Amino acid sequence: MKNLPSQLPAATLALCLALCHAPLVLAAASNQELNDARQESQISTTYALNPSLRDQDIRVMVHDSKATLTGTVEDGIKKELAKEIALGAPGVKSVDNQLQVNSNFVPGKTGSTSAYGELTDDANITAAVKSKLLWSKYADGLAVTVHTKQGRVSLRGTASSAMASQAATRMASSTRGVMSVDNQLQVGSAKPTLAESVKHSSNQAEQNISDSWITTKVKSSLLYSSHVESSSIKVKTRNGVVVLSGRLASKSERALAIELSKNVRGVRQVDASALSVASQ
Repeated sequence: MKNLPSQLPAATLALCLALCHAPLVLAAASNQELNDARQESQISTTYALNPSLRDQDIRVMVHDSKATLTGTVEDGIKKELAKEIALGAPGVKSVDNQLQVNSNFVPGKTGSTSAYGELTDDANITAAVKSKLLWSKYADGLAVTVHTKQGRVSLRGTASSAMASQAATRMASSTRGVMSVDNQLQVGSAKPTLAESVKHSSNQAEQNISDSWITTKVKSSLLYSSHVESSSIKVKTRNGVVVLSGRLASKSERALAIELSKNVRGVRQVDASALSVASQ
């Protein structure tokens, strides 16, 4: 085998080096494009899930971790919200917000992204209503299926009493995002499917439910519910007695927080003496 010449022309050497490094350059470029596409998808999906932005005309392009927003929104608040969401996407370093504000902008017909957002909202509402019913003290008397469409909840099945049926309506209607409740529950003998599910998961009778379980479910009920500022309420439980403390905006908000807490399975009493109202 002949030896290669020790001296190569400069042009030939440069070509060899370029060819050797080309795969690395292409790989880096490919990774960046992949990251850009992933960030575009994440930002667009977040807009689709956001009730304030899903029907706005927003287009996203990401290049070298810089997001560019174009299109039209109704007001400056939505323009700023779109920018903050884009900046919050992992890996995005800057945002060029070119969105135009037009107070006369009329949202277009619901597209696939808006429909996806509404579908996700409905699924979240259904899950929240089911959860509140599942861990409520009325679970023994309810066999319910929950369906949500565009924020409108329908309850079908049976309830052992009118009180249980009415409680189901109140729990569903107070859930965040619910527009209306159609209670089609039939009052009569019902299999305690909800109660069975609770007992199966906890493997305990009602009187033996732990204080920590009760505290968690009360907090979740408050979090899922509209017209209650859950972050303003502290919850503690001792021997089944729930203690609520904090400061709320109105008496109606305080009353709802107490009712939601009383509805949780295993709660023997609610002490709201430390739960004040700002207007008082």
